[in-house]
Parts: sequence; C-alpha cells; structure tokens
Amino acid sequence: MAGLDAGPVTRVLVTGASGFVGRHVLGPLAAAGVEVHTVGRSAPPTALARHHPIDVLDGAATRALVIAVRPTHVLHLAWTVEHGAFWTSPANLDWTAATLHLARACADAGVERLVGVGTCVEYDWADGGPRPRREDDPLRPGTLYGTAKASTFALLSAFCRQSGLGFAWGRLFHLFGPGEDERRLVASLMASLAAGRPAGLASGRPVRDFLSTVEAGAALAALTLSDADGAVNVASGDAVSIADLAREIAGLAGRPDLLRLGARPDPAGEPPRMVADVTRLRTDVGFRPLRSRRERLAELWERMPRPT
Repeated sequence: MAGLDAGPVTRVLVTGASGFVGRHVLGPLAAAGVEVHTVGRSAPPTALARHHPIDVLDGAATRALVIAVRPTHVLHLAWTVEHGAFWTSPANLDWTAATLHLARACADAGVERLVGVGTCVEYDWADGGPRPRREDDPLRPGTLYGTAKASTFALLSAFCRQSGLGFAWGRLFHLFGPGEDERRLVASLMASLAAGRPAGLASGRPVRDFLSTVEAGAALAALTLSDADGAVNVASGDAVSIADLAREIAGLAGRPDLLRLGARPDPAGEPPRMVADVTRLRTDVGFRPLRSRRERLAELWERMPRPT
C-alpha cells in the first residue's frame, strides 16, 4: 500500500467506526497524522479517535455535530447491517435519508470531501459476471439494500457536484475479518473446523472476490485521503471459487476431512461470478493490500478459540 499523506490540518469524521469494516479505518487514518473523530451510538474499541455518542439517524444532532467539529473530510460507513435482514429491511430508507441529511450538513459546514460506502450488488449481474466489473458498468440492483445504495450514490453524485463538495464512493465486494458474524461464510467455516465439526456447504462453484476487512478499512482510509472521485471498487481483484476458499481455510485448520462440499443446495439466482476490476483502486487511490488473502485467513484462524 502506498503511504497515506493526510496533508496539513486534516480532520476526519467517521460514522460506523465500531462496525465490521469501520473499526479498521481508524488505525490507518491516525497513522497518516489525521485528527480522527467518530460518531455513533457505540464507541469503537480504540483510543485513536475522539468519539461523539450521537445517533446518525438523528439528522438535527448530526448536523449540529458536523458544524461543531468542522471536519475537512467525512467518511460515512454507518448503515443497517443486521445479518440477512439488511437485504429487505425498511431501515434502508432511513439510512438513505440520513445520508442525504449528512451530505447537506457537510456542504453547509464547508467540508471538503465526503466519502460514502456502497456495495457490489449495485451492479447489474444479469450476464453472470463473465468479466470483472468496472465502476462505469451498468447498475441494476435486485434488492432493497442494493437499490437504496445505488440511489444514494446517484443522489450524492448530483448533489456534491452541484454544491462543490468533493465526493467518492467505495463499492465493497465480499469481505471477511475479525468480529465477523458466525452465520457468514468464513466465520461459520472456521467455527465448525475449530470445534471439530463437519463444515457443510453448497457446491462452492460460484466465484467471488474476497478481501479482509483489515485491508478494506485501509483502502477506505486511503480513498478518503486521496483525490479520486466517483465510484471506486474496494476489493482484491482476485477471483476464487467458494469451494477453493473453503479448501484454503480447511487446509489452514489442518482439517480438510471435515469439509462437506455439496451438503447443501445451491442458493437460487446467485451470479456465477462476482469479481471487481480494481484498476482505479490501484492507480487513482494508490492502494495495494499489505498482506495476501491467505495471510489474512491465517491470522483469523490463529485467533479462533479452540475447545478446551
């Protein structure tokens, strides 16, 4: 990863800093010499930032905070993230509205740059994903979550352009990392293997683009402090099948015998391939992962609690 240069008197306000990805943004920002502030109902487990215990869904309170803190940059990660439920949750509408309120507050307070966080499911995957998705490829989300994110991106793009507010949008692909919900793929596999239980999966044929949240957090920090504008894919750019990822994890655990591919039916309607083109992340942001997927998986496995 290229070194981050925050420049003089850079003050970054981060929403969602206690979340799955957000907690990994603070270290890289602080290391760049940035004055970091966080806002949200829960404080992140770190002393690297000054926390403001305000609900971002409270538009008036958030606006008052932006005016009081006077950040130069705002990195907005907060959104509804309850596992499974977020795809269809009506709270997506609340977060779209809160994000637009935040953008208006940023413009009124003289913030220089706003960075939002989107998702790979904004893209149109109807063709099955035969090639890596570029940021200018068509969008056609198929869920309320994806639609809310894509709509927010479109509205912010127009508003920030009109108001002179610098704007970027980091589109996250598939993630794994510390604190992952055990119902998610990597965490559930590791939990089963650590307990010595068979790990049942579907066929594992779909190909995905996996990135550690440690790297994703560093990438978003770099995007925030860069001059890149518009959408930027935040991903590894490496294609790997779910089956091969599972074999990699089982190999790290020394328990390939516990892997049960094909034990479950394949989910209906899933694209065969979902992989990112990361040219903009590499060239416009200057970010490259510090460690490989295997190294990050090995770190996770070493932290897994073992039965006593």
